[in-house]
Amino acid sequence: MKKIIISGLMLTMCALIFAQQPPAGQQQQVPGAQRQRPVEDSTIRMTHFQTEIWNPEIPMVQPAEKIGDAPADAIILFDGKNIHSEWEETGRGGVVKAATWIIKDGAMESIQGSGSIRTKRVFSNFQLHIEWKTPSIITGNSQGRGNSGVYLQDLYELQILDSWHNRSYRNGQAGAFYKQYAPMINASRKPGEWQCYDIVYTAPTFGKDSTTYFTPPRATVFHNGMIIQNNVALRGPTTYVGIPEYLIKKHGPGRIMLQQHGNPIAFRNIWIREL
Repeated sequence: MKKIIISGLMLTMCALIFAQQPPAGQQQQVPGAQRQRPVEDSTIRMTHFQTEIWNPEIPMVQPAEKIGDAPADAIILFDGKNIHSEWEETGRGGVVKAATWIIKDGAMESIQGSGSIRTKRVFSNFQLHIEWKTPSIITGNSQGRGNSGVYLQDLYELQILDSWHNRSYRNGQAGAFYKQYAPMINASRKPGEWQCYDIVYTAPTFGKDSTTYFTPPRATVFHNGMIIQNNVALRGPTTYVGIPEYLIKKHGPGRIMLQQHGNPIAFRNIWIREL
């Protein structure tokens, strides 16, 4: 009887030991070790529909029939006929009056004794298209030849100059953000030929300090279809003498201004898209 009991206990122990053995081909787990999960590719269970965004649908804007003309959502700042609906003139002492620039052959042109003109509307972020022409008869040199400028938000000047074979300081020639950034290339046409600027501008933001930028104004500029300023961060308002950073003051939306610098510069086909 005793032998039968001992034999039964031995059989039971063998069964328990066999049951604890891992199946063939499987490694025995080390006590206390964490089980390693296989690396899974998170895209295995995804479909292409999960990364396709359908709504809201992107609004459609009718482009212009002719490249350079205004698209359907643009504000026309000058159509070749009426200067007074969108522009006013600024004189000495900040006096504002009706524009005295003349309209000639579908373009508006500064005249001797007139002041700079600016838009009646104000803007923040925008895309601006403007075409301009310096006199065909060359007079003067350097900064005295076909000088004008496009001011963004009343403060930041993109220089206009007859820079066709006209040596001047590089950060003051056509396409320069005056005294801040020289253009990447000189894309000037001959005097008397129409040229264009296409400008994309992002207005600055300000923090608690009203004399520094939280994010600076930025601009990208194409001159005659070629990029000349690539998303540059403007240092501060334009100044003829001094450091731009010292002139920063908190501001909101501002006007587009066309400078009268003593040369008869013509402008046409001016439009803007608010961004």
